[in-house]
Amino acid sequence: MVTMRTWIEPVVAGAQVASSFYDTALLFVVKNYYNQTITSVNTSRSVTLQKAISNFYIIHNLILGLTPLLSAYILARIGDRQRRKVTICVPLLGYFLSRCFLLPVLFLSWPIEVMFGSAALNGLTGWFTTYWAGVMAWAALDSTKKRRSLKLITIELVYGLSGCVGSLASGHIFVSVTMTHNQGSPLVISSVSIYLICLLYSIFILKEPNNEPALQENSDDEEVPTERSRLIHSSSDKATHKQTNITTPFPKGTIFLLFLSATLYNSAVNGAEDVINFFVLKKPLSWGPVEVGYGNAAAYMIFITSFIGVCVFSKCLQDLSLVIFGMFSFFAGILVMAFVRRTYLYYIARIVMMFSLIPVPTIRAILSKATKESSYGKVFAMLQMIMGVVAVATSTAYIALYQVILEWFSGFIFILISIVAFISFIPIRTCKSNQGSGADRLAPPIALAAL
Repeated sequence: MVTMRTWIEPVVAGAQVASSFYDTALLFVVKNYYNQTITSVNTSRSVTLQKAISNFYIIHNLILGLTPLLSAYILARIGDRQRRKVTICVPLLGYFLSRCFLLPVLFLSWPIEVMFGSAALNGLTGWFTTYWAGVMAWAALDSTKKRRSLKLITIELVYGLSGCVGSLASGHIFVSVTMTHNQGSPLVISSVSIYLICLLYSIFILKEPNNEPALQENSDDEEVPTERSRLIHSSSDKATHKQTNITTPFPKGTIFLLFLSATLYNSAVNGAEDVINFFVLKKPLSWGPVEVGYGNAAAYMIFITSFIGVCVFSKCLQDLSLVIFGMFSFFAGILVMAFVRRTYLYYIARIVMMFSLIPVPTIRAILSKATKESSYGKVFAMLQMIMGVVAVATSTAYIALYQVILEWFSGFIFILISIVAFISFIPIRTCKSNQGSGADRLAPPIALAAL
């Protein structure tokens, strides 16, 4: 029972369902708000509505992405040195309080700009940058070397499945359940309630993992090759096992190339998802809440298909090859998305992108092998911050460009994103070439740990 109290999976599942509910509610509350307030003169109403929604999200995402820079690293240091729960509980508190801001917008007719304050509060309490870094650090500590792959796989699967279930349910709840003619209020209330439950669970039930058994096992199994003994560019097979807990640093060039590739690719994926949110609302798709829920569920299914892809292809491909394979999946899928004119084409594009979540988690898993346990929080938070800042900047540029080409060929933005995805191939391919045949000889468990 005590061991079960260290499981972070219930928090991940609940928070992701709550996030799915809130994201659907916010999108359509924003759409309904501007649909009632905009006045179009020289342009069509749908184009004006698209620009209003995208302008809102440009500001909202900028605030949400940049404000965590003030707190994420500080919270991560506190978590590493004192209480690991800080990196979980503080972001959850921020999620709970910031989500409450949408209730007065619905019930008291407050202006939608109130949500910019919500984004600022969410960011100052760490947002996803701190939360996910904390989850990854927690999962790493709550597992031995032999079982770390299984632990990380479980976390990612729980995240994806919960998002899928939440997205499927959110559209139907938005349409079918109403309170005082305020569409979206049941979703927001449910989201806030689930966040509160997750917060209380984290404070009073969740128990910090004791990694002493893991360290003992690591010491006892010195002669057994493990995930962390198979690093890129490791010194030799004759390295002493007396320093099992001391990690081997990567060459700086390799680290730079891995960071660059992950950052470029993440910016392309995040930018594509942000634009898709607006793309499906306009003609010719003109999706409603139910269709958006199904579309989001299809996006979350990629967590499952990427996991299956790693399990299958890790038998014949090594880690860096898996990264390239996943990047190509996204590259091809987003090209298909550029020419989507019917709903079934959208799902075809998602099918082509089914392995697109392999690259960044795999790169993160590779880098973590050169990280001490006491520094997990700081390292993961720093990586998340770098990717977050670049993703916010590029996403803003993508959305602004999308507005410009909206009346010409809106799918052109996805072609540009595919070019960025293609460029992200280059650092990984260079890394693979520089390391030679030994660069890619990572054991399959490291690849599995990515998901």
